[in-house]
Amino acid sequence: MIRYRSGLNTDPPAVLELWNEVLNGRGTYPIRNTLHLERWLYSKPYFDNEDVVAAVDEETNVLIGLSLVGHGPGQELDRLDLSRGVVCAVLVKPAFRNRGIGRELLRRAEDVLKSRGSTQIQVGSMWPNCPYLYGLYGGSNSPGILSGEVDAVPFLTCSGYAPTKTMLVMHKRLDVPLTIADTRFGMLRRRYDPQALRLSTIPTWWHECMWGLLEPTEIRLTDKLTGLPAARAIVWELEGFSWRWGMPSVGILDLQVRDDLRRLGLGKMLLVQVLRMMQDQFFAVAELQVPADDPIALGLCRSLGFDEVDRGRIYERPPEIV
Repeated sequence: MIRYRSGLNTDPPAVLELWNEVLNGRGTYPIRNTLHLERWLYSKPYFDNEDVVAAVDEETNVLIGLSLVGHGPGQELDRLDLSRGVVCAVLVKPAFRNRGIGRELLRRAEDVLKSRGSTQIQVGSMWPNCPYLYGLYGGSNSPGILSGEVDAVPFLTCSGYAPTKTMLVMHKRLDVPLTIADTRFGMLRRRYDPQALRLSTIPTWWHECMWGLLEPTEIRLTDKLTGLPAARAIVWELEGFSWRWGMPSVGILDLQVRDDLRRLGLGKMLLVQVLRMMQDQFFAVAELQVPADDPIALGLCRSLGFDEVDRGRIYERPPEIV
């Protein structure tokens, strides 16, 4: 018999074992101790044991599956929006699959979210609706459910979900010479200086929830005449993923160019500076995630030699059947 219950404070060692048995693709890494779970999951200021639905084998009292739910942020990224529900994960040990356990975990996860007032439910964490698993799954950001989770698509399709948004995971090798040229760079270098700064101010409460433990670095281009930033990007070391991929790796986040300075080549020049700085620090891979429906960002990545290595998707049900 299978017993379903909410999470308990004593669960982390069993969750660690479940995670390492179920998730072993390129977009995750083995968790070596429960401190990783504490860092990326349990320490979130909004974490509640009710966010976890656990499936336990009554005969052995072993945790054999779980679902994990949360909520996306409000429009100003300053609070949770309970109307936006996110099923971050549904995990079942391989030996217990095809018994309806995953479907029951998903159903109970939906019930938890609907009981709190969620009118939209997505499966998979993708920025900004990524309450959990940032830093544990997906790489430099939260890209949804990666294509390597081959059992996820038929499971979610049978449950009435369909993909609604796709994120491309792009990699650039840094252990080879960087040969990137652009005729605009000479003029831009005369006007803008690159700077690397420890990120001292995090923009919003939601960014703090996601980035607070990253120790991120901001790399910016500063206008020499005004002293104002013209473009910036955030980088952070992908510690666990580096171990999985066998190469020291760095993630690039939140690339921004000032609105009045777009289409001048600043974004490309900034990324070149980021790549060179990371190469000087002996990183071998840089990862950047871009929406599949953003041709400008995708074109920029490809112009710099980034290659697509994976795809992530989120899944949603039509509102009328949520």
